[in-house]
Formats: sequence, structure tokens, C-alpha cells
Amino acid sequence: MIGVDAGGTSTRALAVARDGTVVGRGSSGGANPNSHPPEEAVAHIEEAIRAALGDRDPHDVDGCTVGMAGTSKLSDPAVAALFDAAWKRLGLDRVLVLSDAEVAFASATASPDGTVLVAGTGSIAGRIRDHRVVATMGGYGWLLGDEGSAFWLGREAVRWTLDELSAGTTLGALSRSVLHEAGLDDTERSEVWRRLITVANGEPPIRLARFAPLVSAAPDAGPIIERAAELLVETAMAVREPAENTPIVLVGSVLAGPVGTLVRKRLSDLPVHTSSDGVLGAAWLAALAAYGVNANRPKQGI
Repeated sequence: MIGVDAGGTSTRALAVARDGTVVGRGSSGGANPNSHPPEEAVAHIEEAIRAALGDRDPHDVDGCTVGMAGTSKLSDPAVAALFDAAWKRLGLDRVLVLSDAEVAFASATASPDGTVLVAGTGSIAGRIRDHRVVATMGGYGWLLGDEGSAFWLGREAVRWTLDELSAGTTLGALSRSVLHEAGLDDTERSEVWRRLITVANGEPPIRLARFAPLVSAAPDAGPIIERAAELLVETAMAVREPAENTPIVLVGSVLAGPVGTLVRKRLSDLPVHTSSDGVLGAAWLAALAAYGVNANRPKQGI
């Protein structure tokens, strides 16, 4: 089996034996075709799979599941053709492309039903039925949504800094750290806000996510953290059926920090699990497709 977790910042692949033992690993850069050029996304997924396969014959692979952020992009026939060409180059006959939300849910629980909340570079919640997403909320990408995500946190951090600069108030810890990350200082207050705008607009929009860790570390960023948690819980509950008692799976870098702490507090009356490694869920779903309900869940090997 091959399992792949292709996110906005990195791609990881596992080769897994039928008994569930991990026998190969590979990694590469981000592969969300909505936030990366599709050709680049394809190249990163292909690189990760080749590394995981090593010297193994791809024709011996019983199945491959790719969990990918930005699967909506495959609705473009030209983009879908790029991915199909990659599967042919790799020699893989059975490739199932699922959302990153589906593989994340499968990595944390064997339950076929529940809710998954993903908050990494982007954000999305999904209602899971029989291991597949049947309804979603969010996941619209940086331009149209991704509330509470690392992109959202980074954007809010820059806006917070611009507001303090524009108001001429004393800069707090978050604003100082944002300026440092942007390679700026506040010695010329009349100009630095313009320079920060220029820096933020001079890079791909998704790069705003690099400011997200600064929010988690800043003692004065509480309002941003509170709002992020509120938005993420709203997103999850909007897709969850009333009175449902199935698991909620949390996944993503944002939910591993102070935002996640608040989200868990708000969901404390529900069964909440944490996905530590979505690629394991991808490998298990590949095994389920090939071997049925008795397929072994992946276990750590090499």
C-alpha cells in the first residue's frame, strides 16, 4: 500500500506492507494545487511516492490513496490530466484521491462516521460517513475563507501590526515580532507600515501563514486566538448533525497550539480525538479499499 498526505506546506508518503508495517517513507514540498502551481504540486507528490517506494516494483502495490488539500482543483480537466500522467509515470494502477480531511479522520479513529476539523495552512470541517466526507463547511481557500487557519492567523497578525502602527500607539509583543519576521524595524514609524504592506503583498498570499506561530507565542494576541477558536468551532458544528455523538477529530498545526486548547475546551462535552499523522490514515484507507474491513491499520516501522 502507498499512503500520501499532501498538504499546503509539505507532502509525506508511506509504503506499507499488508500486515501494516511501514517499510518506506518519502517527503517533499507542499502539494495543494490551489495554493501551489499544479505542476509543482504534482512534482512534489511524485517525488514523495518515489522515495517511499525505493527499489520496490510499483506493480506490486495493491493500492495508493492520496489525501490532498485542494482536491477541488482536480475538477479542471487539465489539472486532472497532470495527476493522471504522474500515476502512469510511477506505474501505479490503482490511485484513489481523497481530501486531506478524510485521511485525517481515518488516522485518528476506526469509526466510519463522525466529524473532522482541519486547521493547518487552511481550514475545513467535514461530516464523515463510511470513511468519506458527505458534507463540508469551509475549505474555500485563502481568498474565500479558511477562517481560523494559519493563513488567517498570519493575516490577522499583520493587520494587528498595521493597526498599531497606524494608530501611533506603543507596539506590543506581537507587532514587534511581526516586524522582525518581515525584516523591518519601527525606527521610522511614518514609513514602516507602508513597507509592511509592501512585504505582505510582495509574496504569494499563502506566505502570510508564516506569521501564524508568532500569534501563538505573543502574550498580547489573546483576542486573535479566541476569535480563531470561535470560528473553528462554529465551522465544525455547522457541519455536524444535531445530537450526534460520534467522534470529532482535530488535525493540523493550528490545533496543536493555544487555539487548539480553546477549541477542545469548547468541545469538552463531545468525544474529541487528535490526528497526529494523516499519512497513516491515507495508508489505512488504501488498505481498506484493497483488503476490506479486516485490513490492518498501519504501524510504525522504519
